[in-house]
Amino acid sequence: MKLLIIYTTNFGYKPAIKNLESAESITEGKIFENCLVAFIQAEEKDEEDINSIEKKLVKNLKWAAKKNNTNFVILHSFAHLSESKASPKFTQELFNMAEARLKNANYETAQTPFGYFLDLEVNAPGYSLARIFKSL
Repeated sequence: MKLLIIYTTNFGYKPAIKNLESAESITEGKIFENCLVAFIQAEEKDEEDINSIEKKLVKNLKWAAKKNNTNFVILHSFAHLSESKASPKFTQELFNMAEARLKNANYETAQTPFGYFLDLEVNAPGYSLARIFKSL
């Protein structure tokens, strides 16, 4: 898994192009404030043990959220961080598991629409822990 975490004062998206036929139809965008946005690429090797990779993902997200003084985490599928890609079904299941674990730990969460290229609006402050890259 490749994970790019960006703390944002404002983050917004608007669906632009549907690129996964099975994705539900979404036309409306959303805007969030004071949140951690996790740009996540699940890789083929991650499919060997979903429970292990999900725990590592959530651990890193909780750590980064604490460092950035936020309790709000957005999960965003971003299949441009590695040449290896997990299946869409696996990635969506991983996101749902991670979201459930975060909610169970009293984090506010959201997911960007899965299966879409999105127009993104990102306002991120310029300090070191506002941008973190991890290879899990």
